[in-house]
Amino acid sequence: MRVALLAFRLMCLAWLWPITQLNGSHFPNKRRHKEMYIGENTKQKHGGRVNLKMKKLDSTKSLLIKSEQLLRIEDHDFAMRPGFGGSAIPVGIDVQVESIDSISEVNMDFTMTLYLRHYWQDDRLAFASSNNKSRTFDSRLVKKIWVPDVFFVHSKRSFIHDTTMENIMLRVYPDGNILYSVRVTVTALCSMDFSSFPLDTQNCSLELESCWYNRLYINFILRRHIFFFMLQTYFPTMLMVMLSWVSFWIDRRAVPARVSLGITTVLTMTTIITGVSASMPQVSYVKAVDIYLWASFLFVFLSVIEYAAVNYFTTVEEMKKLKGTKIPASFKSTQAMAFDGCFHDNDIDQEVSSSPNTERNTQSQNSTVCAPTEGTRLRRRHPLRQNLRFIMSNSYMIDSYSRVIFPLAYLLFNIIYWSLYA
Repeated sequence: MRVALLAFRLMCLAWLWPITQLNGSHFPNKRRHKEMYIGENTKQKHGGRVNLKMKKLDSTKSLLIKSEQLLRIEDHDFAMRPGFGGSAIPVGIDVQVESIDSISEVNMDFTMTLYLRHYWQDDRLAFASSNNKSRTFDSRLVKKIWVPDVFFVHSKRSFIHDTTMENIMLRVYPDGNILYSVRVTVTALCSMDFSSFPLDTQNCSLELESCWYNRLYINFILRRHIFFFMLQTYFPTMLMVMLSWVSFWIDRRAVPARVSLGITTVLTMTTIITGVSASMPQVSYVKAVDIYLWASFLFVFLSVIEYAAVNYFTTVEEMKKLKGTKIPASFKSTQAMAFDGCFHDNDIDQEVSSSPNTERNTQSQNSTVCAPTEGTRLRRRHPLRQNLRFIMSNSYMIDSYSRVIFPLAYLLFNIIYWSLYA
């Protein structure tokens, strides 16, 4: 009896086992569908994992596929231009300058940021639209279609902005017209002429070309503001020249004061010239600022030479006065040195003994001057020599004349300079 009962139980288990396996295979499917439903309607938490099944149902990918299907990207070979084998495709170019970032005189180039827009028509991208609205795409679709190969001529450096993504926009209209816009920063060569620097006007051009087709020019006329260079170069130079004239009002016997003033102005002018030359390219011609600086340096240098002449003539004049003064014979050498500042060994005796000879020489010179031969020519030259001797004997007059001649000459130079270059 027990054996029959055990056999009956085994038969029941063997009959119920397939039914259990069949029911177990259906319940997980229901649970999976429920999870998909919950995942589609539940927002993803920040920092959570992305469900791969949600990616498959992402609407952006389906829209991209629809756009590519709408434009029939896969149906055409966009490595070729529209109408290949026929006439050239007219491409319109539009440039909007956002900013001129820098202009370098040393490198002779200029840098600017601009929006470069292209307009053309590609019938292969025409699509049907009920509302006649255009579609806008980013750089990913640009890589799959044909775009004009426009480049900048004489470009040193250029790049497309890519923060936070590439600044490229593609707009396609239903009739196949295309607008392609890109934001570019380009550094282009500019051949500058610095003959009138810093009172110059430069003409820089940005050139665009597409291989063997015609070239487009965008001309930029750059006018320099002179006020900056007036403060940095011209005004300091004028002040240094005027400062050198102060020497003419200082006593000619104040040697340290006048020499130190002259050296200071010369060194300051040298520093200004060096600073201006370092900020400019090395060119083989003379610039307007060089003419002004070197002319001003010449005025400063001549003021130093003027004092050298004054000091020399003053010394000669004092020596003549000392020689003309009769020194008593009872003076010793030490007393004579204290008298005229020079050491005398036997000079006193020689001077006393040579005085008759000096008188004879003076008489002979006077007789020679009064000779009647070539009297007319001597009379013509005599006033000039007399004036020179008068000035040399009165060296203080050199300072008096310099106080007038130097400012007038510098004023005349400025009038001529600014009338030519301004």
